[in-house]
Amino acid sequence: MDVPIIDTHAHLCSEEFDKDLPHVLERAKTAGVTGIVAVGENLKDAHRNLSLSRLDPAVLPAAGLYPTILDIAQARKLHDFIIQNKNSLTAIGEVGLDYWKIKGEDDREIQREILRSFIRLSRELDLPLNIHSRSAGRHAIALLIEERAKRVQLHAFDGRASTAMRGVEAGFFFSIPPSVVRSRQKQKLVKQLPLECLLVETDSPVLGPDPKKRNEPANAQVAIAAIAEIKGLKKEKVAEIVYENTRQIYRLRR
Repeated sequence: MDVPIIDTHAHLCSEEFDKDLPHVLERAKTAGVTGIVAVGENLKDAHRNLSLSRLDPAVLPAAGLYPTILDIAQARKLHDFIIQNKNSLTAIGEVGLDYWKIKGEDDREIQREILRSFIRLSRELDLPLNIHSRSAGRHAIALLIEERAKRVQLHAFDGRASTAMRGVEAGFFFSIPPSVVRSRQKQKLVKQLPLECLLVETDSPVLGPDPKKRNEPANAQVAIAAIAEIKGLKKEKVAEIVYENTRQIYRLRR
């Protein structure tokens, strides 16, 4: 397949890649993955993603604060980093809401406050958002719409397709990981959402086709093949449309 594939959400800073990251990146290229949006969970990740992108142009660096980190001071430091490096960053992420781990309403309000700040920053700098919304899909979409967010990717969305449709109507994109091959929920999402709003990701090192094995960016091709099978389309056609979707949200020139 000659159409390039972009993995729109991977954790290259994970310690699981410490020993063999160059080989991981090489396997991705061999599999047709020409770009990897490297998301961050904290300031250390943000710095490392930027450094990796200077070593390998396939790495598309992002900076964000994982939603379970309820620290406004850390969020402000990330803001400063993003502003200082806005011309080198591909996206703000990952940021968002996580109601699976965060149960208390006071803590959830801190999450929402931090997310609002990143949405406003994304609009100010015209950078796309790479959004985490575990067990909070409806709430995340509502907040994104309320704050007039633009260029939004909801990664590994775990809600119902009917919930996702409000995001589709707002022009948001939804990225599908390789775990779609073993997830009824993800399969239903792919079946019901239009191809024009889908992206692919790996969320490496997790959400792979085999839960017992480390996931890596090369498996983005697994997500393409699964979408094609579910939609009853050729892989090449799916790859073309998904690639154009990715270029649209990230304004890629490649």
